[in-house]
Amino acid sequence: MGNPKHTEVSVARQSPQRPDADEPELDDTTGAAEPDETERPSASTDRSLWDELRIDPVEIALPAGTGFTLRAYRPASSLTPTDVTERDQDDPFLARRQAIEEEEDDDETVVILDEELAQEFADEDDESTRRRDGAATDTETDDESDEAVTDEADDEEVPVFLSHRGKLLLFKTPESLVSFIRSGAPNDLSQLDSWNELSERVEPADIAPLDEDTYELDLVVENLRGGHDAWDSTLLIEAGEAARDLSYALRLPAVLDMLSAGSSLDDLDEALRGTANGGIGAFMARRRLKKIGAQTASLGWRTIVGKISAVVDWRD
Repeated sequence: MGNPKHTEVSVARQSPQRPDADEPELDDTTGAAEPDETERPSASTDRSLWDELRIDPVEIALPAGTGFTLRAYRPASSLTPTDVTERDQDDPFLARRQAIEEEEDDDETVVILDEELAQEFADEDDESTRRRDGAATDTETDDESDEAVTDEADDEEVPVFLSHRGKLLLFKTPESLVSFIRSGAPNDLSQLDSWNELSERVEPADIAPLDEDTYELDLVVENLRGGHDAWDSTLLIEAGEAARDLSYALRLPAVLDMLSAGSSLDDLDEALRGTANGGIGAFMARRRLKKIGAQTASLGWRTIVGKISAVVDWRD
């Protein structure tokens, strides 16, 4: 989860108007002034529901609009990934690629030309078998290590969103989101043990995402196009965190690859984080930022935002 937003917005405030000198002051018998009924309530929101159920409301802004959804983190071993079969069948490019891969798998056949060649294949198979048997003892320890790594990966907490069949469900209003939660409609969060309690207790007023759970993906490309001096570190870092969570939960391997360690966009993310640390590290990070092409970064992020937008199911 990203760091809380620290972007400040300057708001002009007028000082309270003093009474004119000619106007008589109210005496003590007038009574206290009535409170302004139009004044908005405090920005603090009761988080007990979300903290107890370990689910959070999230707000995501995309080029097509802004919507509310839900996100949770749970051990990978306790989650069933979203089913993308239907979604991928609707993608003609992905379906064509899968068909080509299946054809290549079917073509993997062995043709024996003569008896001597067949004997050579048999001898090679025997030698391979002996080598595998001899190395079996040596690899037992490695296998145990691999199993330990796998267990750790299964215990790692991963993101899961309010989604269904590979589509992220986004709602234009808190009321529509709450209505869906209460409806009992199928979704990927319903597998959580706290889902039923959420559907019984949640109210529209509860759908108030924290600043760190609000992501403005619609502003990323334009910000990157503005050049290095205009780059908003908070905006870009939080967008990267949201994109990683979404691409994992919605099974978008192309987006994960674009943001993976060693990629140009990951280098951008690391450099942006480094600028906030201060000292010589921040100086070196700024130098790395200067080497990252603004056009390359904006084109990469335009692709990411496009791929995420393509798997959104907008609900009014």
